[in-house]
Amino acid sequence: MHSVVAFTDTYLPTVNGVTYTVESWRDRWRARGGRMDVVYPDSNDYDPEDGEYPIRSLPFPFYDGFRFGLPRVPRTVRDVDIVHAHTPFALGLGGLRLARREDLPFVVSYHTPSSEYASYLTSRERFESGIERLSESYERWFLGHAAAVAVPSEATKRDLRRRIGDDVPIRVVPNGVDVDRFRPVDATAFRERHGLTDSETLVGYTGRHGHEKRLSDIVDAVDGLDATVVFGGDGPAREHLEAKARKRGIDARFLGFLDREELPAFYSSLDAFLFPSPVETQGLVALEANACGTPVVGVDCGALSDTIEEGVTGYHYDLGDTAGFRAAIERTFAEADELKRRCLDRRESMSVEHAVDRLAEMYDAISAEA
Repeated sequence: MHSVVAFTDTYLPTVNGVTYTVESWRDRWRARGGRMDVVYPDSNDYDPEDGEYPIRSLPFPFYDGFRFGLPRVPRTVRDVDIVHAHTPFALGLGGLRLARREDLPFVVSYHTPSSEYASYLTSRERFESGIERLSESYERWFLGHAAAVAVPSEATKRDLRRRIGDDVPIRVVPNGVDVDRFRPVDATAFRERHGLTDSETLVGYTGRHGHEKRLSDIVDAVDGLDATVVFGGDGPAREHLEAKARKRGIDARFLGFLDREELPAFYSSLDAFLFPSPVETQGLVALEANACGTPVVGVDCGALSDTIEEGVTGYHYDLGDTAGFRAAIERTFAEADELKRRCLDRRESMSVEHAVDRLAEMYDAISAEA
């Protein structure tokens, strides 16, 4: 098994898709007899384990939960075969520096287009467009140094290939879901804890409340449906969502941040998971919901076009089509039992173990080429 060091700009105690992926891959890699160290920004709120190397960092004021780590390489990181960056930013540059210095294969995981962060830096459209162009140019430069770029879906592969050309190999390596954790569970206690009755039809979303995720489309779509909307998570769009739901008279509950241990019960309590975000590279929460037997209604855009299997694990609607979104929700309600069965039939194919198999294949391939 290869010895790997992963560089990431987001890690524990912050919980998000990147953190979860890095941690779960690391744990499975170790279980298979390999080594995967992690270099991450120090938050002073987390005690590192063996093989975890915090780097001095500063908070990033424009994006909650993100810290700006210095592009350094810890002296204690040594004797590795592969450098794997999960970010193109500060610590990703540290990983690139190590790979160049030691002449090691350099792999990059493409989790989020860097241009998506432009709206967090400015609200002025002209400046935002300029930042997006600069971000895309920088991204092409950074990815151009990789022996391979790992993307979580075929849709993301197609989009990235269009933007960076054919010079860099792109491999699909799904993030994967911990199917031992994410499975159907009794959600009675969860509903009671959050004041939700067994008789309510529940639809919902959990994750970052970012404006780019178009979560207000959920409020528009459920207007007129006999259903309660449940939002887990938090973020800059929450205040707007709450105000819009109040104005429309929508029964919406905002639960705030949910511990990861609560998520299986959250997903299991829903009749449908709603996912209007057009900017996903895979949409891990959609797969987590499916692993719990909950179908997903999502926009037919970006990675969700592939992540959701039409009529199998949920339904799509066209971006901006509120009536289509509402109709897809109603169809999901009507076919709930059959969709649940089909979701559960696909649990193994979405597992972290399957993802790490693909990861190992990529590492073997670039090592052989090197």
